[in-house]
Amino acid sequence: MSFIRVQGLSAGYGKSVVLRNIDLEVHEGESVAVVGKNGAGKSTLIMSFFGGTTISKGILEVDGKILNSKPAFMAAKYGVTISPQGRMILPHLTVGDNLRLGAATGRQGRWDMRSVFKLFPVLEERQEKMGNALSGGQQQMLAVGRALLGNPRVLLLDEPSEGLSPVLVDELARIFNEIRAEGTGLLMVEQHLNLVRRVSQRFVVMAKGEIIDRGLTENIDKEQHQAALAF
Repeated sequence: MSFIRVQGLSAGYGKSVVLRNIDLEVHEGESVAVVGKNGAGKSTLIMSFFGGTTISKGILEVDGKILNSKPAFMAAKYGVTISPQGRMILPHLTVGDNLRLGAATGRQGRWDMRSVFKLFPVLEERQEKMGNALSGGQQQMLAVGRALLGNPRVLLLDEPSEGLSPVLVDELARIFNEIRAEGTGLLMVEQHLNLVRRVSQRFVVMAKGEIIDRGLTENIDKEQHQAALAF
């Protein structure tokens, strides 16, 4: 059974419809990438899980529970957390306090401060520093660590490689594969195809608010999929 199920979803902002008839499933422990150009509706899809859009049609379901019209925090309660685009680190809080915010859901599971520090040793070293004292790569690690402390069964990643060097993207690939090896699924919005190839098992391509292609990531370089990516 799918942990995340999106069926016939149309959503947007107010009366403006951005997403049209989106169908998507993610199983626990699976990694799925959502790719496409800027303005395709990828981040709108992610924000629909957290009450950030107006859903006009369809179903958004987590662990068998319908999210439509639920308060924004319910996705995290049900087992879906997010490392958002832009990271959204609170600069006036320490690294440690930023991390502890992620545990506010009260969910129990694999991830605690000890396991997050094992995954990101630099965060343990800098836990007393203010959030804005970290580099871009370290802030991305902090955003991921904070989301993991909510003990998600599926972690949402919105443009995690944005603004990072190729070396840091390589490090993210290793980290995301390690997270999935621990049993946490991933739904990743990403334009960096190198990261998509290395982390995801399946992909969908979005354009103009619709899914126009999907397949196994091992086949993403085939001509039919490359044509969709270029659309």
